[in-house]
Amino acid sequence: MEVAFHFNVSQPTAYCCRLLRKAHARGARVTVTGPHHRLLDIDQQLWALSATEFVPHAWADAPAEVLMCSPIVLCETLTPPEPGQAAPMLLNLSAQIPAAYTQFERVIEVVGLGDDERAQARQRWRAYDQAQHRLTRHDAAQTTAPT
Repeated sequence: MEVAFHFNVSQPTAYCCRLLRKAHARGARVTVTGPHHRLLDIDQQLWALSATEFVPHAWADAPAEVLMCSPIVLCETLTPPEPGQAAPMLLNLSAQIPAAYTQFERVIEVVGLGDDERAQARQRWRAYDQAQHRLTRHDAAQTTAPT
């Protein structure tokens, strides 16, 4: 499993929306997990995109037929997906590693500039490393768009 850390992100919500827009353009399915207020910010920014940049998304408690058509799913509490229904990517905005993260092919961690965020990200990095996952590091301060 690959775990990609995006460090030094000055505007995490906008950065996550760019990541999700890029993933959607590539046909990827992404589950986004984190605190409600962060998910709400992402939801609002995704709805504010122009019609040509729209990224279909839904909250995890949406009806099943909506979730089947939504490549991006926002959920506060990550539960193990039903067999055959997992998205290949997980965008983790939580301070901890979600218990069901191993159900995904790839995990993306977005880390802002705050000292607390950085300290929590270091702990997650160590835990992923100890679990022998392949780790990659992207320094957002060196680029203007997510990779």
